[in-house]
Amino acid sequence: MPEGLEQASTAECSVVSFQSDLPQPLQQAMTQFIEGHPNWDQYRLVQAALAGFLVQNGKPSREITRVYVGNMFRRESLLNGV
Repeated sequence: MPEGLEQASTAECSVVSFQSDLPQPLQQAMTQFIEGHPNWDQYRLVQAALAGFLVQNGKPSREITRVYVGNMFRRESLLNGV
């Protein structure tokens, strides 16, 4: 497994944690977005971005599409308009 990645498995799901340096403009944009959209957090944003990238760039997978759609259209986001 690449350096900086950890994988933990449970009976229900598998989670991979990673730590990465972000360029300052990207980090600032992410912080501003999260501050302006209180139903989003850094985890949801990164999951949606990664899943969206994979779906758009040729990784056909129902599971990944579900992650993307689930993050983009959470019930609380639809109810609160954010």
